[in-house]
This record gives sequence, structure tokens and C-alpha cells, in this order.
Amino acid sequence: MRPLYRTSLTAAMVMLGLVGCRSNGAFQQSQARSAGLQPLTSINQPTVQATIAKPVSAIQLASAEVVVEMPSASTADNNKQSLTLTQAIETGLSQNPDLITQRQTERVSEAALGVAETYPFNPWVQVQATPYQNSPAGGSGGGTTAHYVLMMQQIQLAHQQQHREEGASAALNSTRWNILNAQLQNVAQTERLYFTALYQKGVRDLAQANADNNEHLLTILERQLKAGQATAADVSIVRLDVRSTRQQAQLLEANYQTALLDLKRQLNLPMSQPLELTEDLTHWNWQAADPTHLASVMSADLAMRSESTDPNEVVASLAACRPDVLAARANLDAARANCHLANAARTPDLQIGPYYQRNDSGVTFVGFRAQMDLPILNNGTPLLKQRSQELLQQTVAWQQLQTRAELDARAAIDRYERARRLIADTAANNGTALPIELQRLEAQFQAGEVDVLRIFQARTSLIQSRRAYLDTLNELAQSAAAVTAATGVPPQALITHSPSILQRR
Repeated sequence: MRPLYRTSLTAAMVMLGLVGCRSNGAFQQSQARSAGLQPLTSINQPTVQATIAKPVSAIQLASAEVVVEMPSASTADNNKQSLTLTQAIETGLSQNPDLITQRQTERVSEAALGVAETYPFNPWVQVQATPYQNSPAGGSGGGTTAHYVLMMQQIQLAHQQQHREEGASAALNSTRWNILNAQLQNVAQTERLYFTALYQKGVRDLAQANADNNEHLLTILERQLKAGQATAADVSIVRLDVRSTRQQAQLLEANYQTALLDLKRQLNLPMSQPLELTEDLTHWNWQAADPTHLASVMSADLAMRSESTDPNEVVASLAACRPDVLAARANLDAARANCHLANAARTPDLQIGPYYQRNDSGVTFVGFRAQMDLPILNNGTPLLKQRSQELLQQTVAWQQLQTRAELDARAAIDRYERARRLIADTAANNGTALPIELQRLEAQFQAGEVDVLRIFQARTSLIQSRRAYLDTLNELAQSAAAVTAATGVPPQALITHSPSILQRR
């Protein structure tokens, strides 16, 4: 696969346009301006910036038009298509149907902004003519047709146009942040499915190696039985174990294929296209998610400058810059603009325009006419109260979402670090490949050093240890995906290939 859509491991998988944030946990003015938003000052004195600034991100929002080249079905039937984590993430970002659909919402929001920016300059004209007139003294009047022409334009006196533009601008910002958040969640979900498939592959290979070893052991015992060196009971035990392990291997193969199908569905790939995962959970080094490392990632990859490496401040900064939190911030700006618009609507619009009239006596009148509603019963206060409550609701939603984001980030980092420490303690005892260990046991059995029961005991312990190691690796990989989803930290910040693997490649 040669993707045309290269984003350097999705360039931060969305890193989301997390540009311009500072680690103070309160989302101050600098990051708000960099995101095209105004800082939250107060509910009573809100300000909204009408200018739209697209979030800076390596993932272009128009990427729905980018197509990742995949082999045709006829080619895929002959050769399995290899897939790495980088390729999977890139393919998911460009081909996932949910993302393609959501990216179209940006155009709708841009069109809505264009509508808001169009001032309602639509003057109306009224013409009246009375060619037939009756004079009070009889007759038909002075021979002049009475007529008048009136042109009126509605003028908004309380800057309603500005507030409409601010609301549409904030809505467009919210749409863009939601798209970036969808891309972030897509990357995290692709990670989860890819790691799950790798885990199922490792478990399948483990069961396959066990089944092959049992079959080989059965062959040896059958030869020894013919030579009178083994008992029929030992052969029966091994034969039953061969049948059991073979069925288990078939089940795990089915589980692996199911995991591949889930991954294909996420990447919008043909279900009939064969895939081969070329990587392995044991091929990666897992970096620490300590505040110092995260702060360096924030400075280099996210264009974020943290003035402190305090864990609480770093986590607060990551939470404040998450795209769903920024989307909630944009929704708050939209609610503030609607509140201002409702307040401005309390000032009635003025209708004014030139007036021309000529009566039946030939007298000409030129002047202007104006009219305005008198807000007596409905003065706009009920609508203003509604918009004020909506603003308060969006404020609470933004604050609580940021609090939730901080809790999610702390929990994800803690889970990742616990799994990473556990894998560091157990990695040293799982350095030898399983087939090599099984071959050693087989050699000891052939040399008569151990009996078949000892072989079974040693092999069972070895396989359980290896399975536990794979389970721990899977927990570490899934927790890394959780860190990506909860903090926006890109996968390459936590996962690197070991030097030996890079040399072999």
C-alpha cells in the first residue's frame, strides 16, 4: 500500500489543531486567539471574534477528497496486503465513511456564515395611482392623476448583523473542532483495533506452536511405542492433547480473522481483501508518559509551550486543548453571540425611505417616511432570558467537560504507566522465543532426560507465562490508545520501534 495521504503518523493524529495552548488549565487568551476564538471573560461582558481561523493541523479538513491507493481485488487475491500501524491510521483518516460524512458539515457551516455576513439590504417599493377621482362639486377633478411612490428600507440599529456573524463564526469553529475530534477518535479506534488484531495474531501463533509441538511429540511417542519404549497410556494422553490444542488453534485463528474484519470495517477496506499485519507487539519500545516527556511532545509536535513540568499543569493543558473541549468552547461563544443578538432585538428596527406624491390638484410632495414598532407587550425580555439560560448552560457544559477531560487524561496516563511498569518487570523473563523453548524440551525428552508428564508440566507453565506476557502487552497497547484518545498525544510519542527491529528492516 502506498498511501497518497501521508501525515506522519497522521501528524499528530489530529494533534488536532491543538495549536497555541498553554499549560495553565484555564484556557487563557493566547490559546483562544490561536484557535480563532475569543477568551472567556464573563457572562455579562462577552466578546466574540467574527474572523474565522482554520485550526492548524497536518490533517486537512478537506481530506475526504484524498484517496488512498489500495490494490484491486484481483491483485489482493494473489498476495496478502501488508499493513503497518502508520498505514492503518492514514487509511482510516482518509477512507472511514463516518469521517468523510462529517467533513461535509464544514461546508454547510461555511455557507451559514456566508448567509450571516449578507446584510438584509432589501428595500421595498410601494406605488399607488388613482386615475379616476370624483370632485365634491361634481366632475372628474383637475385632470391630474393622483399618485405616490414610497421606498422603504429596514435598518437595524443595535448591530444585529455583527452578532449574527459572531454566532455563525463560532458555529463554524465548533464544526471544525468537532471534525478534528472525530479524527482523533478515529485514530484512537484504529489503534485499538490494530493492537487487538496483533494480540489475536500473537495468541494464535502461540496456540499454533503448541499444537505443532504436540503433533511432533505424538509422532515420537508412536515410534517409541512400536519400539516398546513408551506406554499406550502416554500415547493416548498426547493424542487427546493434540486434538484439544488443534481445536484451540482453529478457534484462535477464527478470532484473529474476526479482528481483521473489524479493522477492515474501520478502514473501509473490502472484506475479501486479505491483510497481513507485519508488526508485532514485542517489536516496540514503550516510552514513559511522564510530565517531562509529555511537555517535550507538546512543545515539539503540538506547538504548545508549557512553562512548567508539574504533572497537574501538564494534564490540565492537555485537557484544555482537546478538540471536544475546544468545540464546547466554540459552542459557548455561539451561545454568547445569540444572547447578544436577543438583547439587540429589543431595539426595534427602523424603516425609513423617500416619499414622493402628487395629488389631483397638481401639488407635488417630496419627503421621507419612517416607522418603528412600539415594544409594549413583547419587549424581547422573554427571549433574552432564554438565551441567557442557554449561555449559562453552555458555560457549565464547557467547564464540566474540561474537568471530565482532565479526569480522563489522568486515568489514561495512570493506566498506561502501570501497564508499562508491569511489562518492564516481565519482559526480561520472556525474551526467548517459544518455539526454541519447546525444541529444548523436545530434545530433553528424546534424550530420555524427562518423561512425557514432565514435558506437559513444563510446556503448560511456559505457555501460560507467554500468554500472560501477551496479555500484559495487549493491556499496554490498549492503554496507549486510551492515552491518545484522552490527551491527544500522538501514537509516535509513546511507541517507537526497537533498534534491532529497525536494523532487520
